[in-house]
Amino acid sequence: MTLIYKLLSQKEWMGALGRGYFEGSAVDHVDGYIHFSTAAQLPETAAKYFHGREDLVALEVDADVLGEALRWEPSRGGDLFPHLYADLPVTAVKRALMAELGPDGAPRVEL
Repeated sequence: MTLIYKLLSQKEWMGALGRGYFEGSAVDHVDGYIHFSTAAQLPETAAKYFHGREDLVALEVDADVLGEALRWEPSRGGDLFPHLYADLPVTAVKRALMAELGPDGAPRVEL
C-alpha cells in the first residue's frame, strides 16, 4: 500500500464525511486537482502552506485505490508530488490525524 497525505481543515473533513467524498480545497479548485504529499514531503508542505493553522487534519490515503486519476507530477524543487484529478472518496482514507502546531508555528503530524 502506498500512503499519501492531504492537509485540510476539520470543517472540510466533516463536510467530506457527510458527502462521502472530498472535492478539494480552494487551492485545489484553482489548480484543477487535489494536492497531496508523501510522508517525506508533508513537513515542508505543512510549514510552507499551513503555517499557524490550528484547525487541520491530515488524511492518510491509500493511493493504490485511486487508479489513473492519481498522477505523480513534478512540483516543488522538481520532486514528484501526487495529484488527484477526481474527488477523493472517503473510503480511500485510512486515518484522519490531528495536526498540532509545533513551537515554530508549523503544523506537525505524528505518522
